[in-house]
Amino acid sequence: MDIKLSIISSNKDDEHEWHHDTATVVEETRPELKKPPMYKVVIFNDDYTPMEFVVELLEFFFSLNRDAATRVMLKVHTEGKAVCGIYVHDIAETKATQVNQYARDNEHPLLCEIEPAEDDE
Repeated sequence: MDIKLSIISSNKDDEHEWHHDTATVVEETRPELKKPPMYKVVIFNDDYTPMEFVVELLEFFFSLNRDAATRVMLKVHTEGKAVCGIYVHDIAETKATQVNQYARDNEHPLLCEIEPAEDDE
């Protein structure tokens, strides 16, 4: 195997032969990221679960302060249901499951489900 080496002279006469394309721009492209779909965690009213239990549940599982938890509980009571929070699917599903299990463990029929959230919320 023969290896050939070329020596390029650097005198001024050779400079006109080398043209660099200065119009080429290298642009780093980033993948276009899309926001994950969001889900509402919804609690439904029933005639048996005590209001104070719902308030405490909202404080514990959704980190609401007492005033916010009370407002959500009153909305559940007067309108039949209320949104407790909006999360990505896995978190929403986990929170709904935890709330339902906690209610069952305390012998309350409280129901919590998830629903797809609209984009404008």
